[in-house]
Amino acid sequence: MNQHHHDSHRAIEIDTRLVTTGAVLTAAGAVVACAGMAIAAFAVFTAGRRMIRDMDVPPAQQAAAKWRQAREASRAGMQAWQSASGAQHGGSLAG
Repeated sequence: MNQHHHDSHRAIEIDTRLVTTGAVLTAAGAVVACAGMAIAAFAVFTAGRRMIRDMDVPPAQQAAAKWRQAREASRAGMQAWQSASGAQHGGSLAG
């Protein structure tokens, strides 16, 4: 029985050439994938720059205009709320 126990624990034989080939192919695939991602990122970046350059109004000016609109809308809403609140309490804001 002891002999049978030793026979079942044989060492695993690995073909090192196949392992090396697999590692080389994996590394090559990683290099190709990185190159593909770099090319795609460059294409997207270039298209974005071209789109911004072709805009009538630059993004910074658009953002500033939207900020002004939001600020004015907020101010108008506050004034309307205060007017309505004052009218409900007999014209007095103190309540």
